[in-house]
Amino acid sequence: MRWEGERKSENLEDRRSMGSRPMVVGGLGTLIVLLIGALMGIDPRQLQQVMNNAPGPGGGGGQAVERELTPEEVRSGEFVATILAFTEEVWGEQFRRAGETYVPPKMVLFADAVQTGCGNAPSAVGPFYCPADRTVYLDPTFFQELEQKLGGSQAEFSQAYVIAHEIGHHVQNLLGYSDIVNQKRQTSSKEEFNRWSVRLELQADYLAGVWAHYGQQKFNFVEPGDVDAAMQSAKAIGDDRLQKNSRGFTSPESYTHGTSAQRTKWFRLGLQTGDLGRMKELFEMPFEEL
Repeated sequence: MRWEGERKSENLEDRRSMGSRPMVVGGLGTLIVLLIGALMGIDPRQLQQVMNNAPGPGGGGGQAVERELTPEEVRSGEFVATILAFTEEVWGEQFRRAGETYVPPKMVLFADAVQTGCGNAPSAVGPFYCPADRTVYLDPTFFQELEQKLGGSQAEFSQAYVIAHEIGHHVQNLLGYSDIVNQKRQTSSKEEFNRWSVRLELQADYLAGVWAHYGQQKFNFVEPGDVDAAMQSAKAIGDDRLQKNSRGFTSPESYTHGTSAQRTKWFRLGLQTGDLGRMKELFEMPFEEL
């Protein structure tokens, strides 16, 4: 992926130089993080255990200790800041075309654990968007896990897809789609709400593809093999594949993000068409046709 030398976003905060502070577990913050984990397909019992055992700096309690970032960490921060700037340019332009103003999100890079507007969260929850503070949170070591444990790709465009997916959640938040799904939580059964969660996640995949469509036109950043790498990662984090790998069987009624086939389908459609009109289609078409 071509990105070096391009503008870097000023909306990135890198907290990796500070060790993680001890996490206070309990209350509303814990419930929110557990909900985020459930939406990402993480067993709430495992997530609760991780949170209860979350270490402070150096594996113990005490105050955070500042350290220098490694050259690899510096480069990863520059990469993320550039991808974030790419999303700002693309979505700013798309919102202007619709007569709206795009308010970009913040993004925080962290190590081990982070305090957010949605509560405390360990790295185990993976990248996520917190609507309460309109911020995307990412521990970049996730990309190593994605490749080594899940069979995804560490290629830079694959990482950009993951970031663009989380920015897609911010776009959904701005456009009201997140509110639609949140309202369904109050009136739907757990299985039905999971289906709405799948719609929201597939729409974020679609928006990641739309971003790449217009980003390629504007920045020409895609290189040979990039799309295949992104598809590999989208496939790796499908609910069916994650459940099959973790417990040997799948439970479609508990899917919250969509199958590997669905995730790659909607990312590819967004990439090929750039048609924002299909966002609404995702929320109206029969679930079985997704």
